[in-house]
Amino acid sequence: MSTLPTPDLRPANPHFSSGPCTKRPGWSLEALADAALGRSHRAAIGKEKLARAIDLTREILEVPAGYRIGIVPASDTGAVEMALWSLLGTRGVDMVAWESFGSGWVTDVVKQLKLPDVRRIEAGYGELPDLGQIDFDRDVVFTWNGTTSGVRVPNGDFIPADRGGLTICDATSAAFAQRLAFDKLDVVTFSWQKVLGGEAAHGMIILSPRAVERLESYSPAWPLPKIFRMTKGGKLIEGIFKGETINTPSMLCVEDYIDALEWAQSVGGLDGLIARADANFAVIDRFVGESAWLAHLAEVPETRSNTSVCLSIVDPEIAALDASGQAAFAKGVVSLLAKQGVANDIGHYRDAPPGLRIWAGATVEASDLEALMPWLDWAFRTQKSALKAAA
Repeated sequence: MSTLPTPDLRPANPHFSSGPCTKRPGWSLEALADAALGRSHRAAIGKEKLARAIDLTREILEVPAGYRIGIVPASDTGAVEMALWSLLGTRGVDMVAWESFGSGWVTDVVKQLKLPDVRRIEAGYGELPDLGQIDFDRDVVFTWNGTTSGVRVPNGDFIPADRGGLTICDATSAAFAQRLAFDKLDVVTFSWQKVLGGEAAHGMIILSPRAVERLESYSPAWPLPKIFRMTKGGKLIEGIFKGETINTPSMLCVEDYIDALEWAQSVGGLDGLIARADANFAVIDRFVGESAWLAHLAEVPETRSNTSVCLSIVDPEIAALDASGQAAFAKGVVSLLAKQGVANDIGHYRDAPPGLRIWAGATVEASDLEALMPWLDWAFRTQKSALKAAA
């Protein structure tokens, strides 16, 4: 392999993983010194911490009054599954998917719940489906931001205010970086380890009054595991939405989430977080616009994610390789960057087309992305040189 000169600057923080995402700027373990460790989460201090996490979530995300916010088990996956198993079955369902996680929810509804009336509205990586095909008199399940494709819905205008069904939205890589149209959403889910860089295993579920009405008026035909149950005796278990969690949460993780939310306050709340993510995306977008070998996987600019930025290697010689060759080349680029200590965990998702995936959410510093961009060129040229030498 030929040795090419490396760029002069290095990112101060090389963590660009799309989940768990990097911690907020300035984070250290000292931020968790006030954690309620060794205490019951049902003690007054535990309930106080959990309630604060919920209250700060409402404040930062600007969740409307009347919407319930709950902390639930098993990350975003647990929150989505809770919604699917608890709410679906009374109407037909439109499943909208354009990447790995959305496709996973399709599989759950079709093959696990085995609902009889399911329509699949899908598109390939890099594209958004025709949202005009959705029938909102049916229940609708979709991701707001495709974490593994870098394709997002640009806004909630495609959802009618007078819809008959419920909208269930997996927003895990959108919350805190994109403005969610809560008036158009009945269930919103996300996890702590995404945009705010929290720790794993905890999910959030936000319910509109319409979703609560469905929960209290409909009982699914199948058994519900305890961790999915949000009602008792036909009434919502209100404690879940006041910090009385279904199972034991990690109070260390709770403290970390509170710390991230308080940091979000300090940078201007939701507007500040979105501005940071947009500025981070702009750094990558400028680089891609000037690159001869790199392109956005998301084809339409308005649908490009400002968090999970997915990139394709479009150099003609590399694009001419078969799928395994393209994947090996992309893996080589990623490996070179990791070995240099300038970028960790930026490979494409295992089911996605070969390329790079760089997290640009609010906890990333734009200066680190600026420093990283020349390294992408370096890694590409180095890997291509090695490919030619091996030919």
